[in-house]
Amino acid sequence: MTLRFVLDPDLTPELRAEIVALWVDVTNAGGAVGFVAPVTAADVRSIADPTLAAVTDGPDRLLLGYVGGQLAAMAIFTDNRFHLKTHYRVLTRVMIHPDCQGEGYGLDLMREAERIGRRLGLVALQVTVRDGLGLDRFYRHLGYREVGRLPGALRVGAGDDRDELFMWLDLSTDRPR
Repeated sequence: MTLRFVLDPDLTPELRAEIVALWVDVTNAGGAVGFVAPVTAADVRSIADPTLAAVTDGPDRLLLGYVGGQLAAMAIFTDNRFHLKTHYRVLTRVMIHPDCQGEGYGLDLMREAERIGRRLGLVALQVTVRDGLGLDRFYRHLGYREVGRLPGALRVGAGDDRDELFMWLDLSTDRPR
């Protein structure tokens, strides 16, 4: 089965609850999406509510992926909110539901994000990655390159500080898909 993508959906209360549930499931399965497990829906809503407000009110854009009728994937095109950085976006809250991992949906989600970025006239996409999980290998496979690193910037637990990696995908050149 393939993902069906929706860009900028109507953020109904039901969809907001589905997004929070996805975020909780991804975090509690070990995903690096802004929290460290274990989390509850209330924990996630503290970040999800303002994040989704920035989608509803602008300037951010939400990309969702569905398998059948089930929400399975998400990424946010986050505006930099600075006039000298309007030519690129940061992809945040990139996630695939744990039950859907290993099906190639992460690749599909990121390829769709790249297509949308090009359609929006962006020259690049950036992702920020928590080191120590192998995520940088996934993004390198997609053509992203590491352009910066903050040593020990993310404290995920007592005595467990991780580097924060900044990865960049140049959209200004055509690459074979």
